[in-house]
Amino acid sequence: MPDVFRNVILKLNEIGAFNFLFPFMLTSAIFYGLLRKSKIFGADSDRNVALNGVIALTAAFMVWAFPVINGVDIQAHLSAFFMQGMVVMLVLMVGLMIAGMIFPENISEKLWEIWKGRSTPTTIFLIAIIVGIVVFITSGLVSLFLTPDMLAVIPSDILLTLGLVLVMIIPLIWIATPGK
Repeated sequence: MPDVFRNVILKLNEIGAFNFLFPFMLTSAIFYGLLRKSKIFGADSDRNVALNGVIALTAAFMVWAFPVINGVDIQAHLSAFFMQGMVVMLVLMVGLMIAGMIFPENISEKLWEIWKGRSTPTTIFLIAIIVGIVVFITSGLVSLFLTPDMLAVIPSDILLTLGLVLVMIIPLIWIATPGK
């Protein structure tokens, strides 16, 4: 029996759902959530629902007009980016589940007492940013922003060396920072 989902995905691809529609919907939802949360147009966010919606839709159209007008195909890069991001999240979730089975129940409280003096949230945020940048580069999205001429200016071995040096320096800074 033929795979029904494969046919549906291929039809959605034919009509451009992955190239424009789904990224547009995601962008507009993010813009709308940010506008609602920031309350930039007034403290009462219930009265500004329509205004936030119109601005979010307009901004999302403006963002996604660029790839359509310039003929840039972003579909393969975005699907690779989200797939790699999901793999990273699944690995973290499985690691946490395994840790939950191995370690005692109150391990989070003990770890928090150990890390109390350090800037743990900042460290976790920096690690998440670094993982996001790695996924951004490996998915190919960086090629949409940097042309091959720009990338040819700096040799790849120098970029790799700089990246490795940063990866080594960040833990040293974290270790050397005195606890409070």
